[in-house]
Amino acid sequence: MKTWQYLALGILLGLFAAGIILLVARQPQGYPIQIQPTPTQADITVYVDGAVGHPGLYTLSPASRAADAVTVAGGFTAQADTSSVNLAARLSDGQKVEILAIGQSAPTVGAISFQNPIDLNSATLEQFETIPGIGPAKAAAIIAYREQNGLFLAKEDIQNVPGIGPGIYSSIKDYIFVGSSNQ
Repeated sequence: MKTWQYLALGILLGLFAAGIILLVARQPQGYPIQIQPTPTQADITVYVDGAVGHPGLYTLSPASRAADAVTVAGGFTAQADTSSVNLAARLSDGQKVEILAIGQSAPTVGAISFQNPIDLNSATLEQFETIPGIGPAKAAAIIAYREQNGLFLAKEDIQNVPGIGPGIYSSIKDYIFVGSSNQ
């Protein structure tokens, strides 16, 4: 090979090596992808009462059902009316699971109390009207809000309904709850 060919080959190899060095040494472009941890729901606390081994407060996973609550409360007693509860029902935070004894009467249908609150995401107009302080107009406003904005995520969100502010919320908060949207 002639001298000029060696020189040309050397220049080409030098340019090739410089290109590789620049490619490897340059700063990355764009933004790094950040993988966020999967959000987890907080545990729920339910009150299990009635004909179970150990009535009381229990903390369960958010996907728990009534059967799970009965199990952690020591199971049914011999006096339990096992048909008095839907064991497949999903639980929500603050809910009471009451197991009736054989012969014990269930609460009146539609009755509302601290122990039997209504679900903001599934209640009917008539059920909302059973809450003290909620008349037909406010009940209709709650349902209209739910239809326009989707399910309530927390019971405090009812304060976003026109006509329901902190004062009304504080008087009705024990009568309502937000059930799981997976029901």
